[in-house]
Amino acid sequence: MDFGPVKAVDVAALTERGARLARRIAQGLARPTRLRLPERIAAMEPGAIPFTRLAEAARDAFHESRDLVCVMACGIVVRGIANLLQGKDRDPAVVVMDEEGRFAVSLLSGHMGGANQLAREVASITGGTPVITTATDTHGLPAFDILAQETGCRIENLIAVRTVHSALLEGRPVRVVDPMGILSTHLAAHQGLFAFSGDIPEEGQVSQPTVYAGESPRDLPSGWLVLRPRTLVLGVGCNRGTGAHEILDLIHDVLRDADLSPLSVAVLATVSEKQDEPGILEAAQGLHARIMWFPAATLKAMSVPNPSETVRRHMGTPSVAEAAALAASCASRLLVPKKKTKNVTIAVARLCSTS
Repeated sequence: MDFGPVKAVDVAALTERGARLARRIAQGLARPTRLRLPERIAAMEPGAIPFTRLAEAARDAFHESRDLVCVMACGIVVRGIANLLQGKDRDPAVVVMDEEGRFAVSLLSGHMGGANQLAREVASITGGTPVITTATDTHGLPAFDILAQETGCRIENLIAVRTVHSALLEGRPVRVVDPMGILSTHLAAHQGLFAFSGDIPEEGQVSQPTVYAGESPRDLPSGWLVLRPRTLVLGVGCNRGTGAHEILDLIHDVLRDADLSPLSVAVLATVSEKQDEPGILEAAQGLHARIMWFPAATLKAMSVPNPSETVRRHMGTPSVAEAAALAASCASRLLVPKKKTKNVTIAVARLCSTS
């Protein structure tokens, strides 16, 4: 089960007995860990980071986006994190374990934060039992916030997850509109729960709880859960000093004309000489996309539909945007050949694994 980059974990305890178990857990987790203990106990535990109150350790974990395992009573932890909660898409995983190591309770962010998985890992270290209370897990149903992570999708409207999960728990059928075949394999074991469709259904059939997984930004009925696969690579070329707003304006225009959602952008690719271009860096940050860059010699070797002699004279390659999009995606063709403004050029390709 791939949940992306492994998050660091703080393991906290309040007593000497709890500290011994906390150290065992910290040493057993296959993740970067820190041991957090009260000042009087931390002095006896090499490497432990002291705190004066649990709320201090909890605040550090939340502010640094570190998961938190607490060896103590649930009530203490609930009071310690209550003022820190922001939302299921932002809070870290919080797991609570008793000092005997018998139960690892997934207390907060069971799905998106990964607390359910962390509880299983902690329980496996102590020989205890993971305590999972999320409804889809207890009923053996698929959870779409986890499926989004497993399939590399972004959730466009997180609140709709609740609508779909409620329908599943009530035994109502859920339609899955999956034109790219992103979810079908993952839901194969639950065929009786879902009605699959490759296209948007006719008007009058839109009230059924529905999941849409695709790149198209077309207007979809409110209440549908929309998952955006991160499948698009944008090749970007620009003049020095071009602002991010000008780059983003062209990106949004190009994607809108191609019926593609900005939430499906995974990568911005360019030539090595532009890897520190502030406008490109800010545009990538705005799209939550990675940046890839390639030497001019690599881009020069790419076969592109619209080479430019002007670009070749200035950059040493006849193409930046189209060549970078193809190089970063491994695709054999472009979804959108280059589009230009005075200062920016954009081309679009789809990652080869889905093209």
